[in-house]
Amino acid sequence: MARYKPAEYAQGQFISISFEQQILAGTFEHMLSFIVDKKLDFTAIDAARTNDLAGAPAYDPRVMLKIVLYAYARGMISSREIEAACQQNVVMMALSANTRPHFTTIAQFVRELGPTVKKLFVDVLLYCDELGLIGKEMFAIDGCKISSNASKEWSGTRADFEKKRQKFGASIERLVNKHQVMDKNELPEAVAGMRARGEGARDPEGEDRED
Repeated sequence: MARYKPAEYAQGQFISISFEQQILAGTFEHMLSFIVDKKLDFTAIDAARTNDLAGAPAYDPRVMLKIVLYAYARGMISSREIEAACQQNVVMMALSANTRPHFTTIAQFVRELGPTVKKLFVDVLLYCDELGLIGKEMFAIDGCKISSNASKEWSGTRADFEKKRQKFGASIERLVNKHQVMDKNELPEAVAGMRARGEGARDPEGEDRED
């Protein structure tokens, strides 16, 4: 009878890793990171920030865009799922530079997506389509799969390009709406639990307890 070395997947190990080296060339996450960092224009979003002299640093919208789009491509459509992935999944840790945004921060980012940010979502899809990734394993999103023969549906004229942009825009709109519905069902209970835990640390007069 054959004997094999045991392969136990339900185990953990403390290891030292470089997050940068987890974004391997040729993978979807590498392509996504490259597009967001090198191809998209964040000028309008950066200009809207007014916390350069006062206030706490904000999460980089580039990071938020990466983790949300990567999550969508992997079937994660809720802020709590994305938060957990940023804490447990090495690729998500790498994409987020280990910043680990709280689920309420992720939900707020999605909830407050304006036309500018949604346009960036669409721009990523357009670049994916240009690279031949749309509809394949790399970007077949949940129930909102995008046609794999997109490049055959349009001849490349300006009008055809706008049709493609509208198609991708509708896909992003459906994903964002689904995400917001998931959060609407999950967040009130979670936030109530956070508040209850916070109040449990105080006495009836509202003063902090001392151990």
